[in-house]
Amino acid sequence: MDYVDNILGTIGNTPMVKMNRLVADLPCLVLAKYETFNPGNSVKDRMALQMVEDAEAAGLLKPGGTIIEGTSGNTGMGLALAAVIKGYKMICVISDKQSKEKVDVLKAMGSEVYVCPTDVAPDDPRSYYSTARRLAEETEGGWYVNQYDNPSNAKAHYLSTGPEIWEQTDGKITHFVVGVGTGGTVSGVAKYLKEQNPDIKVWGIDTYGSVFKKYHETGIFDDNEIYPYVTEGIGEDILPKNVDFSLIDGFTKVTDKDAAVYTQRLAKEEGMFLGNSAGAAVKGLLQLKEQFTKDDVVVVLFHDHGSRYVGKMFNDDWMRKMGYID
Repeated sequence: MDYVDNILGTIGNTPMVKMNRLVADLPCLVLAKYETFNPGNSVKDRMALQMVEDAEAAGLLKPGGTIIEGTSGNTGMGLALAAVIKGYKMICVISDKQSKEKVDVLKAMGSEVYVCPTDVAPDDPRSYYSTARRLAEETEGGWYVNQYDNPSNAKAHYLSTGPEIWEQTDGKITHFVVGVGTGGTVSGVAKYLKEQNPDIKVWGIDTYGSVFKKYHETGIFDDNEIYPYVTEGIGEDILPKNVDFSLIDGFTKVTDKDAAVYTQRLAKEEGMFLGNSAGAAVKGLLQLKEQFTKDDVVVVLFHDHGSRYVGKMFNDDWMRKMGYID
């Protein structure tokens, strides 16, 4: 018989899918690392489980404890899965720009959810960073995950995602393209791949309103780069410790409109029902056309599932309201 002991045993070993219509103008083979096949429908399941298990081993998370995290929704879902199986309480702190579906899913998994304003500074007591830290201090047995600076985030991708991509491409990968948020995915995968072949190029997808691209190119943290943006799951107004800029060869920025439009196009032209960051990733990939040759094998990672965006990017009334479609 072939089975796993619980749902956590299904995390990882996600498929690689060839892209066709949307990348027809690119000279290279484009493969999508399709992370929605994880049980929580996102790449974040990998690092959520790693962070919980490492916290248990270090004695930071004890039986009957409470997991507390600020999240854009997907890390919260991964942590909620672990909390259900392992018997912990779960508190998620989320910003108000995230889709209603994400909040509803977290509640469906038994999580307590706090919603905080997006348009405040990270050190503002109302921000989701500050609120998560405060709740962890106030909650007996609480453990603040801090995915941005927790080294177990990147470790998960070094141990699983990176090796899977290397094996699935038979070591022929030449470029890795991925949206950058907490930095765990890009840094963990990049570290593993570059250890196998230092010539592999790693490109980060950033969004307007985020500091990553300019910081990578100049070493300057420019407050003028920071402003509210719609795209979910990528970009930051802080520099997470998990973003190892030395492993990233370059960034390209994608507008909110392009990210939303290409999220719809992925569904309608590739049959790929994916989240908002996937739209940003595929548009960023197309912007990098000059980087690729006919012999290249490009892997783009798609983070999460379209079901969490049906009220936004997959809602034409919302798209018209935002001015993204006519």
